[in-house]
Amino acid sequence: MDRVTRHPMVLYYLLLGAALALLLLGLLMVLSSSSVLSIRQFGSPYTLAQRQGLFAVIGVVLMLVATRIPIGWWRRLAWPALILAFGLLFAVLIVGVEVSGQRNWIDIVGPFRLQPSEFAKLAIILWSADLLTRKQATINRWSHLLIPLLPVTALMLLLVLMEGDVGNTLLLALIVGGVLFAAGAPLRLFAVLGGLGILAIAALTLAAPYRMSRFTSWLDPSADRLGDGWQVTQGQYALGTGGWWGVGLGASREKWGSLPEAHTDFIFPVIGEELGLIGTLTVLMLFGVVAFVAFRIVQSATDTFMRLAAAGIGTWIIVQAVVNIGAVLSLLPITGVPLPLVSYGGSSLIPLLIAIGILLSFARALGGPRDAALEAVDTEDSVPARTPTRRKGAGRTPQGVA
Repeated sequence: MDRVTRHPMVLYYLLLGAALALLLLGLLMVLSSSSVLSIRQFGSPYTLAQRQGLFAVIGVVLMLVATRIPIGWWRRLAWPALILAFGLLFAVLIVGVEVSGQRNWIDIVGPFRLQPSEFAKLAIILWSADLLTRKQATINRWSHLLIPLLPVTALMLLLVLMEGDVGNTLLLALIVGGVLFAAGAPLRLFAVLGGLGILAIAALTLAAPYRMSRFTSWLDPSADRLGDGWQVTQGQYALGTGGWWGVGLGASREKWGSLPEAHTDFIFPVIGEELGLIGTLTVLMLFGVVAFVAFRIVQSATDTFMRLAAAGIGTWIIVQAVVNIGAVLSLLPITGVPLPLVSYGGSSLIPLLIAIGILLSFARALGGPRDAALEAVDTEDSVPARTPTRRKGAGRTPQGVA
């Protein structure tokens, strides 16, 4: 066992295995949870599952391509990705369509839509990691740390917020916070930004009646069980019905219409109902593996860009999973974010698989001396990767188309 854990490519295979397991579980549960809705809308139980399968194939192909792209190329793509993300975010305000009260989608072809805020997450990670890598010599000066990072991030948050998407606005802010934390930003900065964020959330909640209803139903779902508390209550019923081993794959009763968004935001309760506590714990364990790999990459990488980008991607995946599952368990308010790699939706799945591919390329770079993925890194901004013999114990601990 010790030889396995010390294998230079263990992080690569752990991440690949966990990501593919979550993806396959997601495809299976989307087929089960969407079958009734798919029959009602399209006359076939397989339509939505087939679309998700198409998104998965596209995403996996792009993930495999991402694993072979040199790290230096990701840095070169940072600015173009940011510009493209802003272009799409502006476009959605002009030609976007409204879905469930949020104008954050762009029609592409037929039934397929694009949600630009999902791609903005990957863009802001690459750009902020590249920016802070270039500024590492002056990172202790607030003017260099926050300019232009803070105004660019604030503009992106504003555009996403104008679409009515509070959930992704919060996630984007936390992602940038994760990159700043890995860069060694002072803790007092997080205290200031956190305080401003709490005030902004409070103001947004009070300004919109439906957000206030979500907040009050989170505090006491039983107070309006047939209204705003319905989704959370039904989700908890589903989880409670599953017991240890579940009622059986495909045998969910909640998916017949009692549980809204059973194949998207609330797919976790269907997993608990059909696969039981064992199924939900398996999902949590797989996300734990992803978190462990991301942390180890951040801890072991001597290349600054690799460390910061890995911190951003890890923050994205784990925080989004926590926010989704926390809402299902009534530990957090409902924000409408999907469960990463599991919920239905190509706009969420494809960028996530690309991000997983980037993490895999980092893990592969750490797994061998002078890997090709590191040969293209700009040596003026980054320290070359260590060989496996030098890497032991020497890693830097971080401070702190649907």
